[in-house]
Amino acid sequence: MKRKIITTADGSKTIQIEEWNEQYHSIHGAINEANHVFLKHGLLFYSHYNQKPEPITILEIGFGTGLNAFLTLVDAEKQSLNIDYVGVEAYPVSMDEIIQLNYVDLISKNHASLYSKMHEIDWEVTTNITSNFKLEKQQKFFREIKAKNEFDIIYFDAFGARVQPDLWTKDIFKIMYRAMKNNGVLVTYSAKGSVRRAMQAVGFEVERLPGPPGKREMLRAIKR
Repeated sequence: MKRKIITTADGSKTIQIEEWNEQYHSIHGAINEANHVFLKHGLLFYSHYNQKPEPITILEIGFGTGLNAFLTLVDAEKQSLNIDYVGVEAYPVSMDEIIQLNYVDLISKNHASLYSKMHEIDWEVTTNITSNFKLEKQQKFFREIKAKNEFDIIYFDAFGARVQPDLWTKDIFKIMYRAMKNNGVLVTYSAKGSVRRAMQAVGFEVERLPGPPGKREMLRAIKR
């Protein structure tokens, strides 16, 4: 499928799959969306209510461009958080595409080498990106995740249900529920009723929250 780099409303770039008219991040602002959905309502929410000395474990569903991981790394440094991060991606983004993105310029030029390192490290190997941020990239389909009670937070950033409805089903959210620890938090940009019902059907407590620019609502699910 043909892909191209486009500029979103906040000036940050993303990858568009032309055949689907679908983007890796919101056309209303890639960085704004990531900060609002995954940092504010995911990491910051969790870390505020769970003051724990051990690392916060994060699973990202759709590692993609590494934007969410990069923002998490930068924020973890500011807050002195220890993060163990696993990013799952079936079809890794090429380095040719990565170098065309402008996240380092807009987020933190001081961390440019770390963003590059995230994409250069081997897959299936846990690597210390910094002293407080470990990353393991796993190349697999989401349905192949076998984790049980391992993650505090899940960033659910799959392509939208319009183009990949099979990624937003009860069966997929069963896998997410199993992978999470008790009181773990899952956040996603989606607010579709069918998605909310699928989450609730497997046991999540789900709430609607104000969405990022361009979206009225988003969802946050908690495993009680």
